[in-house]
Amino acid sequence: MDVPLWFALLVVGVLGYKLVRPPLWLVAVILIGGFLLADSFLAPAIDTAINK
Repeated sequence: MDVPLWFALLVVGVLGYKLVRPPLWLVAVILIGGFLLADSFLAPAIDTAINK
């Protein structure tokens, strides 16, 4: 069974939110921060740290 990545991430995100119940502002900050860091000059350093 092949599951699209976006669907798997959505399911994990919804379950994580329901189980942990972080404040919505924290979820928004993490999402916006990750989106902004993906196109910044720090992206290669973050990519190297994650892939090690």
